[in-house]
Amino acid sequence: MQEEKVDIRLLTPADWAAGQRQRELIFRFNQTLPGSEENTAILQELLAGRLGNGSVIAAPLQAACADKVVIGNNVFINSNCLMMARGGITIEDDVQIAANVSLISNNHDSYDRQILLCKPVLIKQGAWIGAGATILPGVTVGRYAIVGAAAVVTHDVPDYAVVAGSPARVKKMLDAGRFT
Repeated sequence: MQEEKVDIRLLTPADWAAGQRQRELIFRFNQTLPGSEENTAILQELLAGRLGNGSVIAAPLQAACADKVVIGNNVFINSNCLMMARGGITIEDDVQIAANVSLISNNHDSYDRQILLCKPVLIKQGAWIGAGATILPGVTVGRYAIVGAAAVVTHDVPDYAVVAGSPARVKKMLDAGRFT
């Protein structure tokens, strides 16, 4: 997986304006009636039209570079999700994300904090992310995998695995034949 480096000192006025617009949209989203047409329209604009059918995000939401988030169909994201999406975040169909989850696709360089090191996060179909979990840059969570509450996921999670802990480790494997 290719790491992208972004020097935030080199961001253009247009980049800063786009970031300000996203902060305004997030504020408005968090203040509107859930499920209303206004709420949905704001969310669609925030995600640059990349919100799948039947998907729901509960407020409050915090995000950076939300236009780099792609959300599939029938996804539920509970309240207080943090999406640091400079490196890209893709959430496939039928994913469940509990409250207080952090999806982090970027980090700062250890020696030059103005450099962001970005790697995409991928949450595959049917995965379930438990409350308070943190998914770090470059991680793929496999199909129908379960990430336990408060887990810190530093490495890829295999399909059908159940992981827990900090750092997250595989605790057991689910029976793939039981999923339809």
